[in-house]
Parts: sequence; C-alpha cells; structure tokens
Amino acid sequence: MLRLLGILVTVLSAIAATVLTWPGFFKVDRYFPIAQIVSFRGLVAIAFVAIAVAGLLVAVARPLRALALALTAVAAAAAVANGAIMVTRGLGTDQLPATTDTSIRIMTWNTAGAATSPETIAQMAVAMQADVVTLPETTITTGEQVAIAMRDLGHPMWAHHAEDPSTEWDAGSTTLLISPELGDYSVIESSLDGTSNTSTVPSAVAMPTSGDGPIIVAAHAVAPRPAFMQEWRDDLRWLADQCAVANVIMAGDFNATIDHMSGLGVGDGTLGRCHDAAAETGNGAVGTWTTQWPALAGAPIDHVMASEHWRPTGSLVVRSLDGSGSDHRPLVVQLEPSSAG
Repeated sequence: MLRLLGILVTVLSAIAATVLTWPGFFKVDRYFPIAQIVSFRGLVAIAFVAIAVAGLLVAVARPLRALALALTAVAAAAAVANGAIMVTRGLGTDQLPATTDTSIRIMTWNTAGAATSPETIAQMAVAMQADVVTLPETTITTGEQVAIAMRDLGHPMWAHHAEDPSTEWDAGSTTLLISPELGDYSVIESSLDGTSNTSTVPSAVAMPTSGDGPIIVAAHAVAPRPAFMQEWRDDLRWLADQCAVANVIMAGDFNATIDHMSGLGVGDGTLGRCHDAAAETGNGAVGTWTTQWPALAGAPIDHVMASEHWRPTGSLVVRSLDGSGSDHRPLVVQLEPSSAG
C-alpha cells in the first residue's frame, strides 16, 4: 500500500512539474494560479532545485529513500528544463549594436505614474537614442514634459496618448512618443474613445498619416489578478489582433510573459504576427518587473514585438535605474527592416 502511495505521489509530482514547465502545452498558461506561478520561471527553477536538495536530505532515512529519490529526480529534471528554457530565451546582454541609417530603436517603460520624473525618462530615452518611446501609466501631461525635455536635449519627439477616465490614477493613461523622422502619426479614434481597446488600462494604436512608417501600438494589458483573469485574457487576444499586418511594432507592459501567449500567434508569430524581440536577442528571460528582485528572478512582462517587416538586432534591459521610482525596468530594442518585409 505504501509503495502504491509513493508511486501515486511521484506521478502526481511529475505531472505538476511538467505543467509548470510547459503550461502552454496543457493550455493552462492563462488560468489562475498557473499564470501567476509561471510568470517567475527563475524562481520556479530555484524552487525545483530546493526540492531536489531536500529530497536528497530526506533520502538519508531508509523508509523514505525510494520516494525521496524519485521526487529528487523529478525536481532535478524540472530544474534543468526550466533553466534550459531560460538560457534559450537569453539571460541578458550588456549593450546594443550601433545604430544604422535604417535602424529604429524602441524604448518601453512602465513609469508607475508620478514615481518616475519626466527628466529621468527623457534622459534615458535620449541616451538610448530612442525613435519610439511607449510609456504605460504615464499621463499626456507628463509625456509632453518628456517630449519638451528631449527636444531641449536635441532629440525632438511628438507626444500621443490614449486614456480611460474610468481607471483611477495614472494607470488610466498610456503615452506614446514618436520621432518626427518617422513621419506624422495619429492615434486612431477607437483607441481614443475606447470602442476598441484593452479592457481596463488603455493601449494606443498610432497610424502613420505621412511617410511609410510602421503601425505603432503602445500596449498595456491589465494585470492578471484573480478578479481580472478574463479581462487579462481578452486583452492579450486584442493585442494579438493588432499585429495582423506585416509592418507593426508593438511595445509596452503586456503583464504577461511569452509563456502566457501560447496559441495567440499566427504562423510562427509569438503574438499575432509579431515576434518577441528580447527573446530573439538574448534578453527573453530577464525580468522587467519587479525592480525589487534580481532581474533573473523577476517576470519578463514588458515587451517589444514586431511583425515580419522588422528583424531585431539587439536589446537591453536597463538595470541601472532600479532605484528611480518605477517598479519596472526599461526595455530597449533595436530593429532593422527585414528582407521578408
């Protein structure tokens, strides 16, 4: 009887470990509490290591040795698998490639409202030579101050935004800055009036009105709190729908890692027809939230994504501003036009 119980515990443990390692395969990646747990793959890997070590210690006791060693093997295999996934996605790079005549740099930073000063945002954007800056949880008033500060630093930008007055605090606003060198842009009416948008915290879809620049989406999905799970799932589907053509750049706080996007890609896309730039350039496992934790223990929920007109050539998760006020880290990506586009 005890032997059968041990086998059952081992099998159930193996199933649980497999679900947490590959949640998309079981189609539970967007359901509570799996969605919350897998956001922190680094911590999941550490937890499996701790379980494996504990199993080895328990194995000293002869009556429990077989079960303990079996659980140790399960936990060790899961730790290796999670670690391998993180390595494949990228544990971090230190610099961006040099800009070219055809490159575009995108910076996204959830500023946590007034927690981050316009001067800090402007200085970072100019230092990164950003052509597009998406700022979830940033009012247009702050965005205009950022644009003015960037202009004074020799890097002019146009400020756009979308807001949801029903959402309290600065989370009800998303600001988008675009370099005049990309042409003139306008936020589409459905983003402005909310007839087609993310559910609770707004996103801004900007279309070029001159030139041949990309459609630019400043994205912000609601956080997957237990009371907002359906809204969060709907937001991710809505964002996937925005990446339906070849020339789209989408950047912002998705409140989701790529583990939550299973089944939302079109063709080989990660989300719609878009690919995650950080995961393709060595930063896909680096946490952008929260700044209170080491980057590899955090959740990579801020993304820059682009459809097939663009190919990423480099990315950087900025860790030097962890004390600046925001609980998110800036993400900067460099894109080049691709032959496929």
